Amino acid sequence: MRKDESRERELIQQIVHGDKVAMKMFYDTYSGYLTAVCARYISDKEDIKDVLQESFLKIFRAIHNFKYRGIGSLKAWSARIVVNESLKFIRENDKMQLMSLNDWDIPDDNDNIEPDFEDIPTTAILEMISSLPVGYRTVFNLYVFEEKSHKEIASMLNIAENSSASQFHRAKRLLVKEIEKYRLNKENNERYLAK
Repeated sequence: MRKDESRERELIQQIVHGDKVAMKMFYDTYSGYLTAVCARYISDKEDIKDVLQESFLKIFRAIHNFKYRGIGSLKAWSARIVVNESLKFIRENDKMQLMSLNDWDIPDDNDNIEPDFEDIPTTAILEMISSLPVGYRTVFNLYVFEEKSHKEIASMLNIAENSSASQFHRAKRLLVKEIEKYRLNKENNERYLAK
């Protein structure tokens, strides 16, 4: 057994036995990553704090049920809890307003277009995703980051499967527009600085 695997197993056992120092160590190790996961779904900082607090409580209460499957499995399991808590928050706070098909003026002729994120900083990409309407952003994140099918997403969000697919395609189209704006602004700034 590798040293870091042994350490992770030991940390889990300490948390199972209620060790507060181990809980703090877990929090310090994973809070940054789990905050980023939560921020993919929820944009308000106070809401993120609330969802994370609830997520950590749930993690610590349920860790005795966790089945260790090697390095990374604890992180992935914790992220799933954060995603589920984020979705629960969105549903409970009526923020899951999926856009109707006419809400955005986006032509349907480029249905297969894919956002080209090459040469765009990760922070800018995440800002673009977080600026999407809640429904679009939620479906996009579940499909891209959580690798869920539209059937699974529909079940999770209690929507029709074709609604999930249309939300995803519209999210992609909005991202393509945002990328175009970003690149145009970048070119204009570079031209201005070159003068």
